[in-house]
Amino acid sequence: MFEEINWPEAMTPSRSPIHFTNELEVEASPETIWSLLVDTRTWHTFYPGVGHVQLLDGHESLGLGTRFETNLAGQDVFASVQEFRPMTRIAWGGHPKASEESTAYHAWIITPTPKGSHLWTEETMQGPLWIELAKQDPEVFWRTHENLLAALAEVAGERENRAGLQHTPQGNAADV
Repeated sequence: MFEEINWPEAMTPSRSPIHFTNELEVEASPETIWSLLVDTRTWHTFYPGVGHVQLLDGHESLGLGTRFETNLAGQDVFASVQEFRPMTRIAWGGHPKASEESTAYHAWIITPTPKGSHLWTEETMQGPLWIELAKQDPEVFWRTHENLLAALAEVAGERENRAGLQHTPQGNAADV
């Protein structure tokens, strides 16, 4: 499915020593998933290891070009949103502050399904810091994203249950 992602040329999977994909069927609408991904104030509820997120340039949520700082994988990271198609896809790229030559590009694709959403997340990573972390634990990034998807699915389902939403056989959210 990586051909659907608009990879920056330097970050394509074929040019990246670290490349992984994760996917999950989620019983929550694309709208709910999207609302969680673009509102960085919710990230701590599902994103493993996120200590803080600071949006730069006066933004209140993620949008095309939004720059932000966060702590991921134990690293203070600077990133910006480079792909943004509401309800269907978002991607950001960046680097740890301690290693600007170590870059990453993280993309999300959300597809409606009869029971909610199909989530696909894919990331490429390059540079010495990421390679050293991967040498210590070759599955660390993939496993972190598996946990991320599971937690995101749980938080999205809880949000829809609190809102009194259920999925119809066509996959639309409707009031109970």
